[in-house]
Amino acid sequence: MKIICIGRNYLNHVKELNNRLPAEPLFFLKPETALIPNKLPFFIPDFSNDIHYEIEIVLKINKTGKHIQEKFANVYYDEISLGVDFTARDVQEKCQKNGLPWEIAKAFDFSAPVGNFITKQKFKDLNNINFSLEKNGKIVQRGNTKNMIFSFDRIISHVSKYITLKIGDLIFTGTPEGVGKVDINDALTGYIENEKMLEVKIK
Repeated sequence: MKIICIGRNYLNHVKELNNRLPAEPLFFLKPETALIPNKLPFFIPDFSNDIHYEIEIVLKINKTGKHIQEKFANVYYDEISLGVDFTARDVQEKCQKNGLPWEIAKAFDFSAPVGNFITKQKFKDLNNINFSLEKNGKIVQRGNTKNMIFSFDRIISHVSKYITLKIGDLIFTGTPEGVGKVDINDALTGYIENEKMLEVKIK
């Protein structure tokens, strides 16, 4: 099982980090060890002083596929959830400044907690799903899938040109604006529409 993460997929998030707008989906990988088992807390690692939350809709792949045409991509997932792409922003900025890969800032252990999955059939329009993240009871991120630069189907098609998708793979589909730092004793809660999907305690 692998975790595929799409970067820079919401325009306002691209702007808030002063990044370039991508011409095609930008993706990177996290290992299975990025998941948090048994809903344990997220422990801030000692190699960073600036861990940021990034809330994202997550797709769970349900069949193996390679070179998937966009028009058929919708049959390669049945369930969605929310996940947090924890990012060591200080480490990432140092890597980017030096022209280095930045997996070290994204793929570290427990950097990808994921909530409960629900069937996509609950939604009339997958391109119009509201989601949000609260930190300590206050909303810090709001997103809607209609604002994605690249749709779920475009993402699946693009990634499958380079990497075979397998059953159980997870795709983080990008974060909206409002990312920010977490501190010890913070509590993160994620919602799809009004349904609580994810809770993460910061230690």
